[in-house]
Amino acid sequence: MKFIHCADIHLDSPLRGLEKYEGAPVSEIRAASRKAFQNVIDLALAQNADFIIIAGDLFDGDWPDFNSGLFFISQMNRLREVGIRAFIVRGNHDAESKITRKLPFPENVHLFSHKKPETIIDDQLGIAIHGQSFSHPAVTDDLALAYPTRIKGLFNIGVLHTALTGREGHARYAPCSIDTLHSKEYGYWALGHVHQRERVDGDTYILFPGNLQGRHIKETGPKGCSLITAQDGEIERVEHLAQDVLRWETLEIDASEVANQDELVERIQSGLKEQLQYAEGRTLAVRVRLFGQSSAHAAISRRREHLQEEVRALALNCGNGDIWIEKILFETSQQVDVEALARREDPIGELIRLIRSIQGSEKDLSDLSETIQEFKRKLPLELREGKGAIDLDDPAFIRSILTDVERTLIPQLIDTSSLP
Repeated sequence: MKFIHCADIHLDSPLRGLEKYEGAPVSEIRAASRKAFQNVIDLALAQNADFIIIAGDLFDGDWPDFNSGLFFISQMNRLREVGIRAFIVRGNHDAESKITRKLPFPENVHLFSHKKPETIIDDQLGIAIHGQSFSHPAVTDDLALAYPTRIKGLFNIGVLHTALTGREGHARYAPCSIDTLHSKEYGYWALGHVHQRERVDGDTYILFPGNLQGRHIKETGPKGCSLITAQDGEIERVEHLAQDVLRWETLEIDASEVANQDELVERIQSGLKEQLQYAEGRTLAVRVRLFGQSSAHAAISRRREHLQEEVRALALNCGNGDIWIEKILFETSQQVDVEALARREDPIGELIRLIRSIQGSEKDLSDLSETIQEFKRKLPLELREGKGAIDLDDPAFIRSILTDVERTLIPQLIDTSSLP
């Protein structure tokens, strides 16, 4: 038995943050979510899959017109012609209350109820699929609690749109614990909502496939679906297969290692070519970040607009129209001798000494932490929790921020002519 698990397709969702300019691959970008979904259907047909699972957020919200629904139906009919079924739960973006325009789906599509968990049994395949859709966007109840325990003699699959106990950058919808999922004794949990692929538990199969197509620069790298092969009630293999048609990447160039702007441009060109190789024929949306203390900083600053257009031209030349420069971040600074500056009897020297004094004093760090508590309360939840969170209660974290201040702010405050 083979089946495909995908989620967070966000069909017809616009890709965000891309600056338009002549020669950029506009048509490819506009059609990205549709082409990625079409790739999944092509995969299901090529693999002779028995069924596909869509674990929420098939649509990005209410349809602006009927075209999104008609496109989806056309793809489901491709599956229907060869007997492949589709099992779908609604998520927070396409909850029952959010979708006002509706069309009848083909008979091979089953949309799980939003009222309570529902079980579909296929005796021929020997499977039981359990699922429940979102009734409204902000579901905060633990839906998993009401899912039935496994049906003996069948391979049980749970389909759920959830943040589990919380995931960075994702609202905590339909929260539940891994213990609750384990208690159902299913052979596979097909989860959705989290856009990063993750196998949650190494002992069992509880899986987020990630979203199908990256939509902005925070969703970098390969995106796709999972192909699961099972035999005699046991999973034999789980493969993650990239299905995205446009890939988001970042290119970081340390300008402290270049002597002049020409060398900087060469490094950017080399980096773009390398990323294009790994894209395997896909269109790339690349954010270029230039950083570091550099002898080329003055030239970069003077010719920022020209450099931006030069990088865009490089992308067109080496990518044959397959690279879109999403944005260029200019974060270079001039080279300075911070130790010499720290000995000066002026505001710059005093600022450096103050930073280092605070870093070396537990009391000063504690006082600073207390002072900025109001700022902490205003931070979005995703910046206060999870991996990479801004922890303003941690002295080590505040020390690291002060080090960044010294490294980046001081050079910006210095006029080259004032250096000794």
